[in-house]
Amino acid sequence: MELPYKQYFESMPCYLTVQDRNLRVLDANRWFKEDFGEIEGRYCYQVYKNRSDKCEVCPVERTFRDGQRHSSEEQVRCLDGSMVSVIVYTTPIYNDAGEITAVMEMSTDITEIKALQTQLRQSRQLYQTLFEEVPCFISIQDRDLRIIHANRLHKEAFGTFLGCKCYEVYKHRNEECYPCTVRQTFEDGQTYSHEEVVTSIQGKTMNVIVHTTPIRDANGEINSVVEMTLDITQIRQLQDKLTSIGLLISSISHGIKGLLNGLNGGIYLVNNGLQKDNRDRLEKGWEIVLRNVSRIRSMVLDILYYAKDREPILDQVSIAELSSEVCSIIKGKAEEQKIEFICDTEDNIGDFEVDRQAIRSLLVNLLENSIDACRVDKQKSDHQVRFKISSEEEDIVMIVMDNGIGMEQETCDKAFSLFFSSKGNEGTGLGLFIANKIATTHNGSIHLKSGVNEGSTFTVRIPRLHSTNIESKTEEQK
Repeated sequence: MELPYKQYFESMPCYLTVQDRNLRVLDANRWFKEDFGEIEGRYCYQVYKNRSDKCEVCPVERTFRDGQRHSSEEQVRCLDGSMVSVIVYTTPIYNDAGEITAVMEMSTDITEIKALQTQLRQSRQLYQTLFEEVPCFISIQDRDLRIIHANRLHKEAFGTFLGCKCYEVYKHRNEECYPCTVRQTFEDGQTYSHEEVVTSIQGKTMNVIVHTTPIRDANGEINSVVEMTLDITQIRQLQDKLTSIGLLISSISHGIKGLLNGLNGGIYLVNNGLQKDNRDRLEKGWEIVLRNVSRIRSMVLDILYYAKDREPILDQVSIAELSSEVCSIIKGKAEEQKIEFICDTEDNIGDFEVDRQAIRSLLVNLLENSIDACRVDKQKSDHQVRFKISSEEEDIVMIVMDNGIGMEQETCDKAFSLFFSSKGNEGTGLGLFIANKIATTHNGSIHLKSGVNEGSTFTVRIPRLHSTNIESKTEEQK
C-alpha cells in the first residue's frame, strides 16, 4: 500500500505537508517543493512566510492539541516572491497506540477566487455608492408594493419605513393607487414613467417624475421593481408661475375691460362737469374714477402675487374691523346658498401688523372655499360655516370651519398646490394656493384638517407683529 499512497500524495493538485509537533516539515508533495523549495530541517513558518517564529494562530498546533480537523485562510510567499492565497485544512495522523504523531496539512490555492471576491466586493461598493448618492429618490418594491430597500435621499425625504406599502409612505393613502406603474411593471416587465404629487415626511408637497424598471432573478423571473423618483418641483413652480400669469390675464381681461369703460365714463363726467361748471356731475364722475382706479390697483396687486415674490405692505390693522369687512362679504353669499354663517371675533383683540388687502383676500378665499364645500355636499340638509378669530400668545389665530363634503388625506396634501382643485371644472386651483402664499409671506401658516363627509377646518396663524419689527424691538430692548 506504500506505493499507491505515495502516488496519491504526490499527484494531489494542492500543497500537502506532514509536520511534527514542533511544526517541522517531515514530508511534502511535488507541488509544494516546486513552489516553496526543499524542506529538509525547515519549519513550516520558515518555508511559507519567511518568519523566524511560528504564527500566532496555527491550525496544525490546534490539531495536535485537540485532535480535531481545523481550517484557516492564509497568505504565503513562493520561491519567486509571489504571494499566494490558500485555504488550509489539517487532519491528525495516529500511531498504533492511538497517539497523534504528526499532522497532515493540505493547502489549496484560492488566489483567483480571492481576486474575484475582491472584484465583486469593489463592484458592490461602487453599486452601493451610486445607489446611495445618486441625486434622486430610489426605492425597491416587492409584489405587495412594500418598500424593501431605499437610498439615502429617499430615507431623508420620506423616512425609514422599510416594509411599509409605497402608497402609505408617499401619499398617506390606505389603498393602492390606480393605475400603479410598479404593478404594471410586475405584470409585463416593461418600464414606465409618469408624473405624481407626493408628500415628504416633513409635510412638503413635491412634484415628481417616477420611472419603474424590473429586477429579475437568475431564472429571468421578476422578483422586485426599482422605482426612481426625480423631484421636479422647482420646474413645475416655474411653469406654474408662467402659466398663472397667462391664466390671470385671461380671467381678468373681461373685468379690466369693464373697469376701463367705467373709468372712461367717470372721466367723461369729470370733463363735462368742468366744462359746464356742474359740481354734482364733477363729484359723481370723480367718485367713479376713484372707485375704478382702486379696483384696477387691486387686480394688479393680485397679478404681482403670481408674477413675482413681493414683500407685504404692512400696516397696523384693526382685527375687529377686518373681520367685520370679511363677514359682510361672505354673509350674502352664504344666504344665497342657504348656509348658516357664524362670525365670532374675540373681544378687545386689538390690531396686528399685516398687509390688509392680502389678509382680506386670504380669508375670503378660505371662506368661499368652505361655502363651495357645503354647496356641493348632498349628504346633509343643514350646512354651517363658522369663522372665528382669537389671540394665542404672539399669534392671531383665524379658523374657518365647515361641515361640507370634506377631503381625503391625499387631497389635503395637494390642496395648496397651484392649479389643483377638488371642484372639477368649477375650480381654478388658485384660491388656496393664494391663501397659503399670503400666509407664508406674513411668516404665518395654514393647517388643514379634513375628512370625507366630515367637513374641513383651516387654521391660520399670523404673528401679531411682523418678524422684522420683532427683531428691531428686541434690539432696542437690548
